Amino acid sequence: MLATNSSVIELENLQKIYHAGEVEIRAVDGVSLRIGRGEFVAIMGSSGSGKSTLMNTLGCLDQPTTGRYLLKGVDVAKLTRSELSQLRNQKIGFVFQSFNLLSRTTARENVELPLFYTNPHVPMRERQQRAIECLKKVGLGDRIHNHPNQLSGGQQQRVAIARALVNEPELVLADEPTGNLDTRTSIEVMELFKSLNDGGITIVMVTHEPDIAAYCKRIIVMRDGQVIRDEPNHSRLLAIEQMAQLS
Repeated sequence: MLATNSSVIELENLQKIYHAGEVEIRAVDGVSLRIGRGEFVAIMGSSGSGKSTLMNTLGCLDQPTTGRYLLKGVDVAKLTRSELSQLRNQKIGFVFQSFNLLSRTTARENVELPLFYTNPHVPMRERQQRAIECLKKVGLGDRIHNHPNQLSGGQQQRVAIARALVNEPELVLADEPTGNLDTRTSIEVMELFKSLNDGGITIVMVTHEPDIAAYCKRIIVMRDGQVIRDEPNHSRLLAIEQMAQLS
């Protein structure tokens, strides 16, 4: 499998193998796939299917046992730990189920945090402005001085999304981003992801909820570490309309 200019992610026969005593566990077992620029992909599967392990690998948080992973044409296995960290911080934005916000800092300060790690020499005023712009993009321009305990769950997740965007990443990885939210707030967050994707951002999302996956343009289903289904979501627009009626 060769990298192309439009590829963000390319996996070739990827495997992640763990050992529990003499037992070999193939958490990811020979996965090959390509995700192009601007795609919106859901990775689904039951507990133990390998979707979370695959997501950790895509996020450069874990190394595969065998196989190749190209991120924007770069073979991550050939990078030093420092280079891998730099690639992860500059190219990938992360959104998690638990918002992972610092409780004693404002929304703006939470969003600024990635800039301290990737661009420590950026002037403070520029950092603040970039954070404010990202908060405006997610509809929180009037909440920049609020602390997490002054925000609803949906607003906290929007702060987390703004934080993921502040470094202008090539790719956003979202791991069960609506898992702690009610139905109406989940729809609002998914509408935000849809808007970001419509603006050209590549998004890969792990979810076990079909209603959430309905927002994605492509659905990958895993079982026992393997991809058993990978197809376009042809019913996407109808499913979104049905979800909107619940809000």
